[in-house]
Amino acid sequence: MSPVAVDVCVVGGGPAGLALALELARAGVEVAVVEQSGHFNRSFRGESVSPDAVLVLDRLGVLDKIMAEGALVTTRLEITEAGRTVLDADFADFDYPHRYPLELPQPTLLGVLDNIASGFDNFTMHRQSKLVGLVEEDGAVVGVRVKTPSGEQEIRSKIVVGADGRFSKTLEMSGLAHERVPLERDVVWLKLPLPPEWDTETYRVRINGDRHGLFIPTYPDMVRVGFNIPKGGLRDLRKQGIGALHDKIDELAPELSDLVRERVTSYSDTSMLDIFTSVVPRWSRDGLVVIGDAAHTLTPILGQGVNHALIDAVTLAPMLASALAQDDQRAALRAATAEFQAVREPEIKRSRGLQLRQERMFTFGSKAGVLLRSTLYRAMNASPFLRQRVLADAYFRLQRKEKGA
Repeated sequence: MSPVAVDVCVVGGGPAGLALALELARAGVEVAVVEQSGHFNRSFRGESVSPDAVLVLDRLGVLDKIMAEGALVTTRLEITEAGRTVLDADFADFDYPHRYPLELPQPTLLGVLDNIASGFDNFTMHRQSKLVGLVEEDGAVVGVRVKTPSGEQEIRSKIVVGADGRFSKTLEMSGLAHERVPLERDVVWLKLPLPPEWDTETYRVRINGDRHGLFIPTYPDMVRVGFNIPKGGLRDLRKQGIGALHDKIDELAPELSDLVRERVTSYSDTSMLDIFTSVVPRWSRDGLVVIGDAAHTLTPILGQGVNHALIDAVTLAPMLASALAQDDQRAALRAATAEFQAVREPEIKRSRGLQLRQERMFTFGSKAGVLLRSTLYRAMNASPFLRQRVLADAYFRLQRKEKGA
């Protein structure tokens, strides 16, 4: 197949890749997205969208369309320890333009972004196209080679953007140094009908010793359940039979006991997420930059993955568009990608630090550790100032910064 040429080739049609492509297309940049899947039907991926990410979606002009397609608004965060509520936070108490997180099926988000971007003649989506190599000349990346149903295709571009997620092939092929740091646990995910005693607006965290579970309402009438197991512990859990999984749900959420036995009859009804964080010291080289999970994989805690992916996209898009308008595009793109990392990396480090502290708290199992954790949550619950301070750092950093707080 004959090579094609564009200004920007984005590898990965997830939230970061499609949001970036949409903004570039709007700016008049010729952009192609390479996506290995033929559809957007992705389960257990990026369904929790933080208030800051909701702001970004609004500014992208897609929020109203997403809400019309279907999403749930989260109004409360409830944490219980050994059956007792230790934190009950109401997002209505936060004075920001967008104060409520969303529970948003990723197929809806991606479908809306793709539909709008497809209205631009300078946007192209290459579906069922798998990255097989980078094209390099004189030490710079100048395109990609992809395997399509029709054969191998070369796409030449002035810059390649790796937005292909936590197991990024672009990052692996780039030669950029990177380290994957495993955490102490993995998470088993499953979905169940929402029990009648639960509303659709509360994000629930249940803790019992060193075990915890996330219980997240999911559009339209389900609950997404994630519970921790020791790192690499899925094989041992499976050996114990499906009853061992049922018992773990009983311990954390007895309201779901009958539902989990009815709906989860084998481990094929679950999904396991390997929990790690990625550290990439340098996010770019000549002709290539990585964004989103490809540059900085985070954990599922507090829904930060999609949040940072979308902010990465809207931060990088005008930088690339401006660089491509310069006479010396290569030098301008080099400067733009360096500036992008300088702007975004401090925020990523803050979120990673917050997540790692929360992860460690969830794994406390000793009496002293449990007491400390419970005391900290209760102190937050008793102090509106402390609650506002801590949760604003997790959910409202972009809006707080813009507000000058």
